Amino acid sequence: MGVTQSERTLSNFLAYLDGLRARGDVHFDEKVQAWHVLGYHDTQQVQTDPVTFSSEVAPLAPKQEDFDLSNKGNFLRTDDPEHRRLRGMVSKAFTPKMIADLEPRIVEMTTQLLDAADSGGDRWDFIAELGYPLPFMVMTELLGIPDTDRAFLRKLSDTFVEVQSYEPDGSLDDQGESAVNNVAPLLRELNQYLLEILRARRKNPGDDLAGRLMAVEVDGVRLDEEEALGFLNLLVAGHHTTTAALGNTVLALHENPHVWDQLRADPALIPAAIEESVRFRPPFPRSARRVTKDTEIGGQKIPAGAIVLVWLTTANRDDRVFADPGRFDILRKPNPHLAFGRGIHHCLGAPLARLETKIAMRLMLERYSDIRVRDDVPVKLRNPWTMIGVNKLPIEVRRY
Repeated sequence: MGVTQSERTLSNFLAYLDGLRARGDVHFDEKVQAWHVLGYHDTQQVQTDPVTFSSEVAPLAPKQEDFDLSNKGNFLRTDDPEHRRLRGMVSKAFTPKMIADLEPRIVEMTTQLLDAADSGGDRWDFIAELGYPLPFMVMTELLGIPDTDRAFLRKLSDTFVEVQSYEPDGSLDDQGESAVNNVAPLLRELNQYLLEILRARRKNPGDDLAGRLMAVEVDGVRLDEEEALGFLNLLVAGHHTTTAALGNTVLALHENPHVWDQLRADPALIPAAIEESVRFRPPFPRSARRVTKDTEIGGQKIPAGAIVLVWLTTANRDDRVFADPGRFDILRKPNPHLAFGRGIHHCLGAPLARLETKIAMRLMLERYSDIRVRDDVPVKLRNPWTMIGVNKLPIEVRRY
């Protein structure tokens, strides 16, 4: 596989983070007007102390009616006790059993997608044929989105993600202004569509997730439509994260072809390969918190009101925790990566992302004796400052 512009961009990104670390594991950035937190233990401190490091990051969430509506039930942007209330109610609808029960249907979807890809020959694009449509299909079926609306929702969701862009030296205020200008109109349309789905389920509850969210009740109180909307927006955005995890895993296995052999010999290692993949290339490179009181991180005094940016990419490559962190090693034990978060904000959708990726990898291993990324067509990566993932991954397969 030749070096593409996208690969150079990823190399630039990793070099940029190396430059940040050279300035200290914790330091203030005048251009961004925020504190960078790059070490594993410092990142873990931020993730597990929600009292000191609040998720209500006002400077990063523009004060605009479409964002306000979307964020009302977004428990990722709230602190306890509101976070506990919202997440607790959503968790009664989006249960581990509900996710586990999806396995036969995900196997069926994956098989159908692989059959369709194979019908066109032994060369196809992994993202276009499987990595993108699988999480999208699971998400829309989970929410009970009508077949007739799925093309519309896909276009809206894709555009919503595409227009969001992070540049390394841009200020948080500039990013907020860009979000209002580029994202708000799309968010308004998405909000209106999802609210219609929720209002319909309020009148006629079904067994899909939207219906369950409208029916769940705790101490005689139910979620209103706008609170449920915040969670639906997370799910709609979350399918892009799973696409990133799927593509990153195939890319990492291409870079380490002996791992395919390890997994064929012992499919029980597939979950470990997925965990190493999200450590090696976490889909979200960073997250943000607001400091509620004067505190200290990594020997640096951080004032109340400051914004800290915790870099999951560098935390997951901290050589004080991970031996030879630049090496992809599915036998790494332990592997306490922070890609899905820690503490009260650990990713609620992580089990579903893991399940989809595990099924896709298992069925591909059962079907193909050889899977490789083509070297005559460029791999196209996303902007890694926004999300670490693959937009185009041309592969060649050989069936048994």
